[in-house]
Amino acid sequence: MTTTAPQPAAERQHSAEEEPEIETSSVLLLFTGLMLAMFMFSLNQTMLATALPTIVGDLNGVDQMLWVSTAFMLASTIMMPIYGKLGDSFNRKKIFIFAICMFILGSIVGFLAHNMAVLITARVVQGLGGGGLIILSQALIAAVVPARKRGPYMGIMGANFAVTSVAGPLIGGWITEGPGWRWTFALNLPFGVLALIAAILFLKVPKSDRSVKRHVDVAGMILIAEFTSALILTTSWGGHQYDWDDPIIIGLIAIAVISAVVFVFVEQAVPEPVIPMFVFKDTNFVLCTIAGMCIAIGMFGVLSYMPTFLQMAHGIEATKAGLLMVPMMAVMLPSSVIIGFVVSKTGRYKWYPVLGSAIVGVALFLMGTFVTADQNVLVVIGCLCVLGLGLGLSMQMLVLIVQNSFPVAMVGTATASNNFFRQIGGTLGMSLIGSLFTSRLASNLEDGIKSLGPQVAQAMKGTGSNSLTPEVVKSLPDPIHSIIVNAYSDALVPIFLWVCPLGIIAAVILMFVREKALATKIDAGAPTDHQREVVATDSIAVVEQPVSLTPSGTSSVSDEIAYEKAKQGAGEYSLRPRSPKH
Repeated sequence: MTTTAPQPAAERQHSAEEEPEIETSSVLLLFTGLMLAMFMFSLNQTMLATALPTIVGDLNGVDQMLWVSTAFMLASTIMMPIYGKLGDSFNRKKIFIFAICMFILGSIVGFLAHNMAVLITARVVQGLGGGGLIILSQALIAAVVPARKRGPYMGIMGANFAVTSVAGPLIGGWITEGPGWRWTFALNLPFGVLALIAAILFLKVPKSDRSVKRHVDVAGMILIAEFTSALILTTSWGGHQYDWDDPIIIGLIAIAVISAVVFVFVEQAVPEPVIPMFVFKDTNFVLCTIAGMCIAIGMFGVLSYMPTFLQMAHGIEATKAGLLMVPMMAVMLPSSVIIGFVVSKTGRYKWYPVLGSAIVGVALFLMGTFVTADQNVLVVIGCLCVLGLGLGLSMQMLVLIVQNSFPVAMVGTATASNNFFRQIGGTLGMSLIGSLFTSRLASNLEDGIKSLGPQVAQAMKGTGSNSLTPEVVKSLPDPIHSIIVNAYSDALVPIFLWVCPLGIIAAVILMFVREKALATKIDAGAPTDHQREVVATDSIAVVEQPVSLTPSGTSSVSDEIAYEKAKQGAGEYSLRPRSPKH
């Protein structure tokens, strides 16, 4: 067998520093394909937020409303670190295509759903694919664009979320009032097919080196699923379907704690962990992860249930409810893009997420204080604009800070790990706020209807609160209508006040972030013995998979290298090959 001797370290380091820039056209082709997948993912989420009241009313599942969103978030959260690790270890193209196909399959099942069980199953399938769309897209961009030049791309990715957050509610409202909510799922198909074609034609990723044995951390994946599921079920069921001292809730808490403890030990022992413990040695990673979780709780809670509040409490049509979300995104879009370009130009980024997090906390406080069922809708719009400004200044910058803390060979795993915990925060926000909302709503409706007398209460019991849609509520006579409207308002709005301190906490945490210099080369800080080569072809930027240069040839990057700080104050990292095990 013929082998090629590795280059001397000095020569390899010199070649990395002199590496030519990737052709702009190649990067743009790759970026376009990735944006199609991200657009499909984001559009689906925002369309369903507007259609949700009608969906749960038609399928007789108002009391299961939170699971339409939570099931998706739970599945995608579990899959994020798994996709990140698989993408770092195997052929990203095949994994990316698989994620797109799973999302398309879930959309088809959702289109055909005729009860809540099938709909929730469809959302789980969508989540199993959706978890990879964002992670793999971010990792592929990080692999071909240096951190110093990555700001505009990250800003555009944030703008993609802003655009779909504007278009999604509008399209979702129009579809709900027109052809019907099922077509919110069908609309994913053309975008999914286009993303699939783009991935097949333009995303040219070489096959993994088959001489290098890859280790799949099955135990870690199972433990992640156990921990996340137990945690979300605890927050969803606790105090709602079961008392907090119920054996089921206590058992779920025990499963979550035990799974987390065992997971830490497993990840330290396996060759290629799903979430390597070395990422927690980086202070910026830990700080950004905690702050991201805090922000996500409030963000996902507002985006998930504000359209429902506007339709049920203010009597606004689905399309108009979506239109009222536009001002928030009109602020978030330019702030995200502008900050991206400013960071790319100046290299300074620390205080933008600090300011943005504080603004998010202020926005949630304003919502919990001034938004009511009888308040002018302009107040709601103003609060949403403040929230949009805070999100635009913070969310994408947190991703950039994390990515800049790791070499490109590790950026997929680091990004996935960060997004995993952020998604846990978002899923917790959805499940916790959704659980509080639905339980308080049920209690408010029951008390309000009882106050009208036994005859009215008996008549309403026959109607069933699970079948309430915006159209049904608007058609009810005034006493009952007022009770339902106030029940929705009193159930949701105070929760925003309860979670507003999280934004301030995130701002304080981010003050301790160390502002490291942004890398100007793709492989800045990467290991010299494990270089990831990025070349340009006629069709697309090619991202070489990391390979092992150890004599045994049986270990991959995450097995062979130890991650540690090179200098206490430099903000730079070194990766040193471990001696091969014999």
